This record gives sequence, C-alpha cells and structure tokens, in this order.
Amino acid sequence: MTRIIEFLIALGIVAGLFVIIGVCLPGERHISESIETNRKMTIVYDTVNSLRRFKDWNPLVLRDKAVELKYSGPDAGVGARMEYSSKNDALGQGSWEIKESEKNKRVVIAIDDVTRGTDKVTTFTLEPTGKNDRNVKITQDYSVKYGFDLFGRYAGLYVSRHVGDDLKLGLSRMANMLASVPNVDYAAAEAPLTDLKVVELPAENLLVVNAGNIDRNNDSIKQSINDNMEWIKRAMDANGLVAAGPVRIVTTDFGAEKYAFDVVLPVRKGSAAPAAAGDKDKKDGEAAAPAAPVAASGDALTVKIPSGNPVTYVHTTPHRAATAAYTGHMAGLDVARNALRAWATTMGNEVVDRPYESWKGGVDKAFTTDGTYDIYWAVK
Repeated sequence: MTRIIEFLIALGIVAGLFVIIGVCLPGERHISESIETNRKMTIVYDTVNSLRRFKDWNPLVLRDKAVELKYSGPDAGVGARMEYSSKNDALGQGSWEIKESEKNKRVVIAIDDVTRGTDKVTTFTLEPTGKNDRNVKITQDYSVKYGFDLFGRYAGLYVSRHVGDDLKLGLSRMANMLASVPNVDYAAAEAPLTDLKVVELPAENLLVVNAGNIDRNNDSIKQSINDNMEWIKRAMDANGLVAAGPVRIVTTDFGAEKYAFDVVLPVRKGSAAPAAAGDKDKKDGEAAAPAAPVAASGDALTVKIPSGNPVTYVHTTPHRAATAAYTGHMAGLDVARNALRAWATTMGNEVVDRPYESWKGGVDKAFTTDGTYDIYWAVK
C-alpha cells in the first residue's frame, strides 16, 4: 500500500511539474529564415503570390510524392488556395490560402495542417538588396498559437527544429527553382509584353521552310525570310492554298553571330478574296484577306510539294500555349521570348518545343520599331 501511495505522490509531482512548466512555456512561437536571389522582384513576388509552384519548392511534397494537390480561387493573390491530401498520417489533410498581398513587398498565407496549434501563418517578406538593389532578400516567417494547450506548448519546443528546418529547405529549393527562370522582368519596359495568358490553340495546317543558320544582321535575315516565303507561295499555288494568317518565325537558336529559324505560314484550302482597299500595298509575309465564304479549317490537307521545293507540310494537333503581344523591332524579340518563358514558368507552366512569333505587321514593318507580333510558346 505504501508503494502505491508513493507512486501516486510521484505521479502527482510529475503532473504538477508538467502543468507548471507547460504554463510557463510560451503560448505562441515565431521563427524566421532568409535567403537571397538575383532574380527580378517581379518574378520573386509572382512566385510567392501564387501557390501554383508550391510542389516545386515546398518540402511537404518530398515526404509523400503521391500527395494530391487541389487548387481553387484565383491563380494568384488574396483567395488563392491550395488543399492537399496525403495517406501519410504525418501529413494528413491541410491547406494553404493567401490572406494578404502587398505588391513586391509581402504575402501572408494561412496554414491549416494536422500539427498542434492554431492561427498558423507564414509570411514572405521581400526586400531589395545587394549592389544597386539587384538582388531580392526573401524572408519567410512562421507563427503559431497554442493558447492553453499544454501539449501544444511542449510541442512548440521543437518548432525551431522541425518547422525551422522546413523553412531553410523550402527557401533553398525556391532559390534553386528561381535560378532556372530567365531573369527578365516581363512587367517592365525591357520587355513590353501585353495580354499575357495561356490559350488553347486549334489544329492547324502549316507550310514550313528551314532557313538554316543565317548571319545575324537585318539584311540577311530579311532576305532569307522573303526568299523562303517565295518557296512557300509556289507550294501554295501548286495546291490551291491560301494564307490563313501572317507569316511566323520559329526560333531554333538565336546566337551572338548566327540566327537559326524556320519560316512558317498557316494555310487552308480556298481562293484569295478580291483585293480590298489598300491590299495592293501588302508586303511579303502579310496574309491576304480570306475569302468570306471559305472558313479556316484544322482538318489535315492533302499537300503535294513540287520537286525541288524545300517546303514541308505539317499538320499540328491542338495544344496549350503561353502567349503575349509585343510591339517593337524584331531585334527585341529574343528578350521578349525569354520574358514570356519567365512569366509562363513563374505561373507554374512548363514550356516545351520552340517558340514562335506571328509577324502581324508583315516582314518589312518587323524591321522597324513599329513591328507588331503575337509570341507563342507551347506549354504542357
């Protein structure tokens, strides 16, 4: 009996100490980690202001590669929400939702998960740093409240190790991820893109000529395009085809001294419409106005290329693409292409294949500051 009484007394002492120590422990925890990146502020902000690339940097997905992610709300900004579900009991179900967003400064995200505590919030604070503010310091804070949950207060002793390690790993992975994004500010004057979006493109019929590796000067590039457009016109005439849109240039390699590209024209069956006012002044590379009764079609055509003609016929399949409008000299298209890829990647899209531009103003105008283009880059 004495032993039982001694055991109960010891148990009471332990319980009392547990309560006393637990009450003395902090009722909330706050930790912070930082890292620097040399990517543009626009890219960094858009990355943390969206949850679309969560899987590419957050350590949560490393614990269960089969975790299911579900997105809702807007693509970015306040209300953007990501819910996850895992068969791993340590992860279970949870969510991240953006609650506050201040452009190029900070993003506040509410977290709901299976760990103890309430009011869990992570905040990304962005600060220009480095020489001439070329870099961005990313600081991620995490806070959690335990109230009078004594077990939670004890669990808070390990937040610095568990959550802190996740913050360090996540920021490191984010910096590596950002390093793979072209460092072009798609929201700035260096790449004046407009109407950025992802679209569904239909099947098309294309006539294609590989221009080869051309000297990177305006005269050589322009001459090559016009010469190859002449081959395309001959193939069109031989098959009763008309242009279904402006000439396109598909870039293979834009080097310091050489430019490798394809000249492409979308086509369809039909006959050109009678020349409208001003049509007689159209230059090579500009699409003729389509005849009103004949609609463009994505159905495959039967095309026979005359002997000796370097043109090939390609029938594309429907696919998604990132796209943007650009105005300026064609020499600025390389920066514009990289800006489009930077935007698409930051928005969580993986670009594939080669980019191309639809030269809406024709070839001659493209070699002036008034050139107009729609840029496309296919995405998965």
